[in-house]
Amino acid sequence: MVTGSSRGRALAIGARPLTLSDVQDVALRGRRVEIASGAKTKIRRSREYLEKRIASGDVIYGVNTGFGLLSNVRIPDKDIETLQVNLLRSHSTGVGHFMPDHYVRAMLLLRAHALAIGRSGVRLELVQKIVDLVNHGVHPLVPQQGSVGASGDLAPLAHLALVLIGEGTARLNGKTLAGDQALRAAGLRPIKLKAKEGLALINGTQFMTAIGVLTLLEAEHLADISDLAGAMTLEAMRGTAAAFDPDIQAVRPHPGQVHAAARMRRFLAAGGKTGLSQIARSHEDCGKVQDPYSLRCIPQVHGASRDTFAFVRQVLEREVNAVTDNPLVFADKKKIVSGGNFHGQIVAIAMDALSIAAAELASVSEQRIEKLVNPALSDLPAFLAPQGGLNSGFMIVQVAAASIVSENKTLCHPASVDSIPTSADKEDHVSMGAWAARKAGRVVTNARRVLAMELLAGAQGVDLLRPLRSTPSVERVHRVIRRKAPFAAQDRPFHKDIEALERLIADWTLVPLVQ
Repeated sequence: MVTGSSRGRALAIGARPLTLSDVQDVALRGRRVEIASGAKTKIRRSREYLEKRIASGDVIYGVNTGFGLLSNVRIPDKDIETLQVNLLRSHSTGVGHFMPDHYVRAMLLLRAHALAIGRSGVRLELVQKIVDLVNHGVHPLVPQQGSVGASGDLAPLAHLALVLIGEGTARLNGKTLAGDQALRAAGLRPIKLKAKEGLALINGTQFMTAIGVLTLLEAEHLADISDLAGAMTLEAMRGTAAAFDPDIQAVRPHPGQVHAAARMRRFLAAGGKTGLSQIARSHEDCGKVQDPYSLRCIPQVHGASRDTFAFVRQVLEREVNAVTDNPLVFADKKKIVSGGNFHGQIVAIAMDALSIAAAELASVSEQRIEKLVNPALSDLPAFLAPQGGLNSGFMIVQVAAASIVSENKTLCHPASVDSIPTSADKEDHVSMGAWAARKAGRVVTNARRVLAMELLAGAQGVDLLRPLRSTPSVERVHRVIRRKAPFAAQDRPFHKDIEALERLIADWTLVPLVQ
């Protein structure tokens, strides 16, 4: 996970499309947020038009009516503001563990940006209040469970919004406080909601999208790590780089495959007359014809995951800039229209695809670990143990990796194909996008752990071939690994080494090496 403070210019929302890096900067690096001046004008115009329509006596869903099946119940003007507060309270039904603060920051940013686009009919004051939570580090406590992904992430967003009115619970500087206390400690005041504002706060996909963005960025990083780990394992296995020849990729030019093969060639390039490392030169005449698929098909397997991540990125880049509440206010066209932009199906399907693609990175990584510890295939000491028998070496490292890969298989069962009708069958098809996003995060975490195991095993394999040297790229990553986890001359608890290398991946320390 990237952490720290991002100083410099604040991120202006509502004027230009957000990038996924923008979300990362705010969520993980503490970048400040402001509302663009042009967005303020659009917000005001939208609100003025909505208030004009309310004053004219028009019946507008969610503004002066009930919600869902109760949409045919007209709400008296005197109760409109109470309606919005009741909505937040009744929908704050989330359960389970609370989301980490960086996910909540992403949710706040995305909710503020969607409202700042000026199609929601809320007041500028409300959007500014959300921005204030981000900039003052007030993080509402949002339970993980409770959303079916239509009408948006109702329960999580209700918990997010409660703090704005001085209710709910929040974390400030690591301390858990009641919502009103957190606002007061940050020098902020609660806001009193006006017509439509409660509904605008909870209709949307910002819970699943926030998780999705941060999960995708880590998954893309793991694709880079997978190439690097694969290169190290291939060297330790005394494999060949012939399968990464550009001509092979050119006749099946999937972008991810082409990219992964190019990276493998770069990682395995040693310079000199032959372009081979000492390890590669040592087995030029070994007679082995082909490597196992987990090595030979790295471009095809890693590349497929990369192409899937590219699809997911396209979905999320659109979704972070989408207006997903209901109804929508088009002041320039003099209309207020009720629709279904809150439905999370597209994000749910993308998150299920992300799970599968990330799980495959772990699956093929585990198979490379198995090849390393199997002396019949690696020609290395059994289980990479210098004194096998007395030492079990990396035997259970591979077992642990297998257990995680099996867990991922269960988690990859798609959430998006499920639907349970809700709200008295008014909301009869839902996306389950929140669960799709949450379990994608678990799959990516699992993949990171398996890759940490492969890096540990690969470094051991390279050491067992000394004094032969690998390529400059592999040797650089080997040195970084050895600063965290020394060579295993005898058995020790490997869980500490795995945790250290997982942190090495998670904090993006290896980025300069993979780039």
